Amino acid sequence: MNNSYNHSLSANTQLTQKSVNRCFDGEQRYYSHQSAATKTPMTFSIYLPDEALAGQRCPAILYLSGLTCNADNVTHKAHFQQKCSELGMIFIAPDTSPRSSEGNEVANDERYFVGQGASYYVDATQAPWAEHFNMQSYIVDELYDLLRSEFPIHSIGITGHSMGGHGALLLGFKFPSKFVSVSALSPVCAASESAWGQAAYTEYFGDDKSLWAQADASQIIEQFGQQYSSILVDQGAADEFLADGQLQTSKLQQACTKAKQPLTLRYQAAHDHSYYFIQTVINEHIEHHWRMAQLS
Repeated sequence: MNNSYNHSLSANTQLTQKSVNRCFDGEQRYYSHQSAATKTPMTFSIYLPDEALAGQRCPAILYLSGLTCNADNVTHKAHFQQKCSELGMIFIAPDTSPRSSEGNEVANDERYFVGQGASYYVDATQAPWAEHFNMQSYIVDELYDLLRSEFPIHSIGITGHSMGGHGALLLGFKFPSKFVSVSALSPVCAASESAWGQAAYTEYFGDDKSLWAQADASQIIEQFGQQYSSILVDQGAADEFLADGQLQTSKLQQACTKAKQPLTLRYQAAHDHSYYFIQTVINEHIEHHWRMAQLS
């Protein structure tokens, strides 16, 4: 693949740069843009190593965050920038849903696992959600194409935490031609069978369980079969949400076995669901995506 890149990072007209900070051998930036998919402004963070700033095409990781989060959480708390700087990796973190803004009202719910900050990265079909909650289309079509056109990206791997881990598994297997690698941290593995997912899917899809199935990562993996040479999943063994049945990790293991999809599933002793856990394993996930990118 041609690694040269002629497009000027400052010449695009679709993005508004919100901030830029020097960080290790690279820059941590934030951008906003008007989304056609969600009909709202959307924000994402992007870490660009010096290689990318110089115009060299670099492998990228698209990170999907969990419930209640936005682009800030992983950017501020996961400490991924040093490893990305060392390997020459781009790291992108979009918001988790459309949000209300001045002159723009978006449906919401008082429950933290439904509504703004809780999109599950799906395209809703039911009112009032369907007008703005089109996050599958936003991620895999609009944002994906925007990133490829505006930044020197060689290939893209997808990862995420919790609800975002569900999104990474779901979108990675539904759209394998777009991603060279998949990993997840403490993912919601069977959203249609967890209390969180059932509450959200009742709102977004109504009672059509066939739509629930198409938004369930484990069911999609079983349906689509092997798509990657290996996927990496880390799960905290002391995760409170694993204990109360929200994550359903065993369903992922069963689906990968049936699909003959190689899976490295690691239970990390004494770790919970927090960003301290993410800090502990994030470098190995970056390295996983870097290795897969070298083979693409």
